[in-house]
Amino acid sequence: MPTAYISIGSNIDKEVNIPSSLKALEQAFGTLECSSLFETEPVGFIGDSFYNLIVRFESSLGAKEIAKLLRQIELDHGRARESQKFSARTLDLDLILFGDQIINDGRLQIPRDEIERYAFVLEPLAEIAGNEKHPVSGRTYAELWRNFDKSQASQRKVKPDWI
Repeated sequence: MPTAYISIGSNIDKEVNIPSSLKALEQAFGTLECSSLFETEPVGFIGDSFYNLIVRFESSLGAKEIAKLLRQIELDHGRARESQKFSARTLDLDLILFGDQIINDGRLQIPRDEIERYAFVLEPLAEIAGNEKHPVSGRTYAELWRNFDKSQASQRKVKPDWI
């Protein structure tokens, strides 16, 4: 079974939406392995800070079926479909990796380019999948994180009461 990695983010009611989304993901996909939780300043707009993390699980479902379930979980958490790319979010769930598959099919892009662009995706990914290799570049996520320009990254590990 392929291993799936999902990037999770929220900056609206994040103390409620993140734990609730983890329960929904566990109900949909079974046991999850979670990275640390990071508090991250918003990228591309001014607003409240985000909570971000990466989860990993194995699934017999295909990437499109997983993405469809993720969209439904977002909608169940009040996500507006017409929201702008850089804006506040109740919940953002992105399938960023699915085994070693490379998919570019309309709205579904795997691996997601956010992996190499944003610290809030790459650092938690390197934490739980550091020795695994990016399916395009062939570099490990630990290596990508070591070489990442962290000068603009504004994030820190947090441990809220609900963890």
